[in-house]
Amino acid sequence: MISLRQHAISIAAIFLALAIGVVMGSGLLSSGLVSGLRDDKADLQTDVEKANERNNQLTEQLNSADGFDSAVGGRVVADSLAQRTVMVVTTPDADPADLDGVNRMIAQAGGSVTGRVSLTDSFVDATGGDRLRTVVNNVIPAGITLKTGAVDQGSLAGDLLGSVLMLGEETGQPQSSAQEMALALETLRGAGFVSYDDGAVQPAQVAVVLTGDRDVEDGVSGNRGAVVARFAGALDSRGAGAVLAGRPASAQGNGAVAVARADASLSAVLTTIDNIDREAGKITVPLALQEQLNGGAGRYGTGPGITGVTVGAIPA
Repeated sequence: MISLRQHAISIAAIFLALAIGVVMGSGLLSSGLVSGLRDDKADLQTDVEKANERNNQLTEQLNSADGFDSAVGGRVVADSLAQRTVMVVTTPDADPADLDGVNRMIAQAGGSVTGRVSLTDSFVDATGGDRLRTVVNNVIPAGITLKTGAVDQGSLAGDLLGSVLMLGEETGQPQSSAQEMALALETLRGAGFVSYDDGAVQPAQVAVVLTGDRDVEDGVSGNRGAVVARFAGALDSRGAGAVLAGRPASAQGNGAVAVARADASLSAVLTTIDNIDREAGKITVPLALQEQLNGGAGRYGTGPGITGVTVGAIPA
């Protein structure tokens, strides 16, 4: 007969064997798992290196393309804006390098920039909408009736600035007096909505609204894209044409270019460009302005909804 002591020893031996088995099994599993993870890490590292190499190759190709476009750009756009005048409007996130490139291309196309007006954060921020509308309604030039459909802040302000900054499409003459233009600009500047250099703004035939993509990337743009898009559309309706140009992210989500392209009525008359950071996009600006002067419009660049890479290119 097995004694209680022997029975206890037997049970203890069983548990000890189980414990040893678990420990040994865990060691083997851990070794296999670690080995597998090391292999996975090596594979991922190889994939990353290949991706970086491919990215570097594409960057070099883009830079080479930019170099070529820069070399031939002047010949491509030559005389496309001969004796034409251009107003340049920038949003807070417009890149200075893009602005320099646009000014350079307009000059090479034979055009003249008659002024630059910078919109401030207060202008494009929805929280300042009511105050902006109040200011606009207080400085409407005599003889100018703002469009009844211009009720949002972008359309209303664009309609006002269009009436003082743009030459009439049919007449080619200013739509307001120099004093009325000065009053409108000074009032908006005093309220913190725009900035510009004194004596450096004269009405123009066409306009470029230059934007960037900072707010879209930060995910805080809200309805800023809509404000800019509708502002550009209102400028377009007051003159002989307008182009809204931005960086790639402006054609995504609620970016200004994306909003303009999604609005059928805007897209039919307002030209948009989504690759202004590349030389090809800068070359497209004067070509697109010429197209606007001839009554056309398009959606150019490399983003969603384009009609072509540039004016005259094979449709996308």
